[in-house]
Amino acid sequence: MQVSGHIASASITIRNLDPALKERLRVRAAQHGQSMEAEARRILQTALTPQETPPVRHLYDRIRARFAPLGGVDLELPPRDLVREPPRFD
Repeated sequence: MQVSGHIASASITIRNLDPALKERLRVRAAQHGQSMEAEARRILQTALTPQETPPVRHLYDRIRARFAPLGGVDLELPPRDLVREPPRFD
């Protein structure tokens, strides 16, 4: 949302945060050289950014991908017979 040319920002308050978790956030923020607030924003941004969905694969593609590493099978096909005459219903 934009307000007079500026992007409006929201704020949240997190209550009942485990002190050990807060300490881990503080240490992580210090390791990255930023404030706890900036680190929390970065974590949320990373966690909530939509991931690319893998392309839809058809059943044939999934089966082939599963069995392809096993190698192919060469089958000897029997010769085909002549087509027989269809039955007559006179």
